[in-house]
Amino acid sequence: MNPKKKIAIVFGGRSTEHEISLLSAQNVIKSLDPSKYEAVLVGIDKAGKWHLNKDSLNLFHGDDASQVELHMEGAPVLLSQNAGDQSLVDAGSGKVLSTVDVIFPVLHGLYGEDGSIQGLARLANIPCVGCSVLGSAIGMDKDIMKRLLRDADVGIADFVTIRPHTRNLFSYAEISEKLGKELFLKPANLGSSVGVSRVDNAEGFEKALDYGFLYDPKVVVEEKITGREIECAVLGNEAPICSIPGEVIPRGGFYSYENKYLDEAGAELKIPAELTEEEVARIQDLAIRTYQLLECEGLTRVDLFMQADGGLIINEVNTIPGFTGISMYPKLWEYSGISNIDLVSRLIELAEESHEKRNALKIE
Repeated sequence: MNPKKKIAIVFGGRSTEHEISLLSAQNVIKSLDPSKYEAVLVGIDKAGKWHLNKDSLNLFHGDDASQVELHMEGAPVLLSQNAGDQSLVDAGSGKVLSTVDVIFPVLHGLYGEDGSIQGLARLANIPCVGCSVLGSAIGMDKDIMKRLLRDADVGIADFVTIRPHTRNLFSYAEISEKLGKELFLKPANLGSSVGVSRVDNAEGFEKALDYGFLYDPKVVVEEKITGREIECAVLGNEAPICSIPGEVIPRGGFYSYENKYLDEAGAELKIPAELTEEEVARIQDLAIRTYQLLECEGLTRVDLFMQADGGLIINEVNTIPGFTGISMYPKLWEYSGISNIDLVSRLIELAEESHEKRNALKIE
């Protein structure tokens, strides 16, 4: 009988989305097939230290997104960077505490979703669930993502990117003349709507820039797009598949962090979205095309707007989408016929498949 594979579920992290990562990790752990896999739980605190929690995901307020905290009682550990070693070692003594067959990052935002841990896994020569270093970095950076999609003639919201040293080159009057009076300002490298502002005047614009620069050295300024908010879950490597589309109907303006995680009544999630067969097919085709254009693999959630005339506009992609109990990615697949347990198992298998193909490439 083959031994169970050890899956390092890595969660928490140095990110504004730390708390959501903790909630997502709980669901991933519950969905790990115990007949095939053994969970190795690695919690990263907000200072960036790794802790091995051997027996359980220890959380304070584990059912509350506004108060959840990592209980750091596990041993501080490091991931060995000796290719093929595949071990977690005690940060003090260097003693091997556990081996690792696959890394499953549940790290939303910076230092997890942006290619950081994917690069660490690549150096250690360990399979890693989800997108590669490149796909993760592209998906995280809204500025780069938009440029690539624009050059491929995929519909996007018109935008301007501002950095601190170019701020004096842009005024609300000039940008609003080009993009319209109502604007959305977003830190280029954050998710979960953190740092996002909606403005319609010069004073609000300047305050929103100040706010955005607290989180990222690039702020993307977008025109307002009016349309239905549609989300798709995409799964796979060379031949990805797309879920049935769902629709997000915010009840308090745009789909904010609070609507997503803190207020259960903040938005209505409709699965499936009310669409014709032709509309579903167009949306799924665009989601898969976007996935492939942005070098995604493993999994990604593709978010788009459907305008009144049927036009489709890509809003963003999320390469490590939320896995909480109310998150769209697992819910979309569950509706489409893939259970959470089967989904997590498939993601692990896709990571191993990609890893094997990379290791078969000639390096000398």
